[in-house]
Amino acid sequence: MNREEKQEIVQSLTEQIKEYGNFYITDTSNLTVAKINEIRRKFFEKDIKIQVAKNTLITKALEAAGVDSGELKEALKGSSTILFSTVANAPAKVIKELRKGSDKPVLKGAYIDSAVFIGDKQLDALATLKSKEELVGDIIALLQSPAKNVISGLKSGGSKIAGIVKTLQERG
Repeated sequence: MNREEKQEIVQSLTEQIKEYGNFYITDTSNLTVAKINEIRRKFFEKDIKIQVAKNTLITKALEAAGVDSGELKEALKGSSTILFSTVANAPAKVIKELRKGSDKPVLKGAYIDSAVFIGDKQLDALATLKSKEELVGDIIALLQSPAKNVISGLKSGGSKIAGIVKTLQERG
């Protein structure tokens, strides 16, 4: 691979790191072509981009994207496959699904909204992370709950002022 090709890969990785904001580093070495194709298909179905790259090129892309690669350097040893996703927990869920049949892919590290997760033992924690949309939905549901209680109390008390005051006293 010549210098221009390496620069293109680094530039591509840098753009993806900035665009997605979440990425996983995995080990898929020593797998058959059929297994690699199955892995690629599963990730494609979940809108997860997969790319194999040399660790030095990944490190350069991290630096160019402004990501502190200090903690991630220990994950960048051996063969590395990088996964990009806009949904933080999607790659972890797919990895868990794939691991039902074998011991690979192995999670080496992950970068989720500036938080770093190192090691395969983090897979369960990453799979249970809620997406930004799920968190916003939970907050909206929590905010709506008291308002719904007051409105239902007002409706049950009728349109009389006494009913409204009674309802507010019970809720307050």
